[in-house]
Amino acid sequence: MGLKDVEKWFGQDIRDCLIRADVFLAKTNESVEEIRLRIGCPLLVRGMTRDFFVAGDGRLVEPEAARRVVEADVGQVMERVTLSSMHAAEESLRQGFVTLPGGHRVGVAGEVVLDQGCIRTQKNIAAVNFRIAKDPCRDIGFLLKQISNGRGFDHTLIVSPPRAGKTTLLRLLVKGLSNGVPEVALPPHRVGVVDERSEIAGMWLGTAAYDLGWRTDVLDKCPKKLGIEMLVRTMSPDVIAVDELGGAGEAEAVREAARCGVKMLATCHGESLDDVAVRSVMQPLLDRGVFRRVVVLSRRRGPGTLEKVHQLNDRGLMVQDSMTQRSMVQGSIRGVKYGID
Repeated sequence: MGLKDVEKWFGQDIRDCLIRADVFLAKTNESVEEIRLRIGCPLLVRGMTRDFFVAGDGRLVEPEAARRVVEADVGQVMERVTLSSMHAAEESLRQGFVTLPGGHRVGVAGEVVLDQGCIRTQKNIAAVNFRIAKDPCRDIGFLLKQISNGRGFDHTLIVSPPRAGKTTLLRLLVKGLSNGVPEVALPPHRVGVVDERSEIAGMWLGTAAYDLGWRTDVLDKCPKKLGIEMLVRTMSPDVIAVDELGGAGEAEAVREAARCGVKMLATCHGESLDDVAVRSVMQPLLDRGVFRRVVVLSRRRGPGTLEKVHQLNDRGLMVQDSMTQRSMVQGSIRGVKYGID
């Protein structure tokens, strides 16, 4: 997946710039992660480790020489990504993004329209950010072994700063749990996914962009609290997976699912275990021993660098740290093949 997968969502002029830029970007050995259009600002392509400003002829130049984004460029993007109906896309605009086929996501920023203190939608869009979806094929047996106990998969929280691969890793783990991994004696699991932001499965008109395994059920665009409760009642999951845990009421839904015997797999933003352990939503889930494994990611060796796997007891106390056993992954989920350091 790359520029070619999203070119059709731009107006002709920006599309031509990106097509020409593809040749120059290929020489940088950078994986394109984002394309940003801000009215009045240079056209920007964000790579894995640096930003590139694109001229009208596709060359990678200094910001002053780059092609300036105008109002019509952003308008043409919005016309395409909303399928010519801003009204129909109101719910997506309220959340700040539109999901495209293939799991790509377009973040939008403009004038917020409020209704009784709550965001209803956005208008006069001034900036759009295309986040290019990645669907890597990686052997995650090593990590699944780290986050399992003698009886199988254990409650796991993935902690990661933005753009460090937490959602990508979540997808890989969901697929591994769903299909099973005989190499590490992990049996198949029934997995329920609450995909509130359409990022995990990348649903488009009922079809998933990503392979999440043979035993996975997805609730798309569903609030996490309601989705967790619904899956427990209706789909008899072994595991429930959610992305970006942290909203009001979500912690109680996680605790209730765990009390019902369902294993939880979740992600949240953060730099370390200490960083998330002091938050009001996450603290009870860690202190009361709901999550027994905490996987910490970074971008140190590229997106998806596995820094640590903490093992916690039922009082939230650390009993093992994978770094002390020299079991850190080399490289990243999207980059180098897994290895042992």
